[in-house]
Amino acid sequence: MADQTGRQHLVAANAVGVQLIALPTIDRTRSVGELRLSGVAAEPLPGSGPETTRRIVDAGRIMLAADTLGAGAAMIEQAVAYAGQRVQFGRPIGSFQAVKHMCAEMAAALEPCRSLVWYAAHAFDHMPDEAPLMACHAKSHLSEVGRLVARTSTEVHGGMGFTDLAGLHFWFKRIGLDRQLLGGPETVRNEAARLQGWIAA
Repeated sequence: MADQTGRQHLVAANAVGVQLIALPTIDRTRSVGELRLSGVAAEPLPGSGPETTRRIVDAGRIMLAADTLGAGAAMIEQAVAYAGQRVQFGRPIGSFQAVKHMCAEMAAALEPCRSLVWYAAHAFDHMPDEAPLMACHAKSHLSEVGRLVARTSTEVHGGMGFTDLAGLHFWFKRIGLDRQLLGGPETVRNEAARLQGWIAA
């Protein structure tokens, strides 16, 4: 846990005053909870401080970006497979130009994100001064691209995309939660602008 100064502390999970509250979210694939502390004894971690907290947030944003990248790739793969199997007017819908364009748009938007996520992770490990900005870029950009892919891949499936049978909604909701955790894209872009000195801190 971090205090108001950004210093980390160890707290026993079974200590008196620790309360874990499960939070319902749209994403059923993972558990989310709120940790409430009231008069709990805590052990300060030597050497910890605001910089450690900053690194934790950067790591979390990069992981969420990577998670969105993987979810988006899964949705594209499923959409392309469906387009090759679903037949209308005697032809697979994947042969129609409009559907081809939808699939190509998703792939063209998501593929460059692989390099962005890789570079953000590389900066986190090897270029700590650049890591906060790259974590912001990766998180905000993947949030936008993920939403595009989630929406478009569902559209490729037509009405089937909204059913439990397709299973797309699991990825759709996961991308939606990734978008908001540790700051939505607008918040994270504002933070990136502050890091660059473009707006006042």
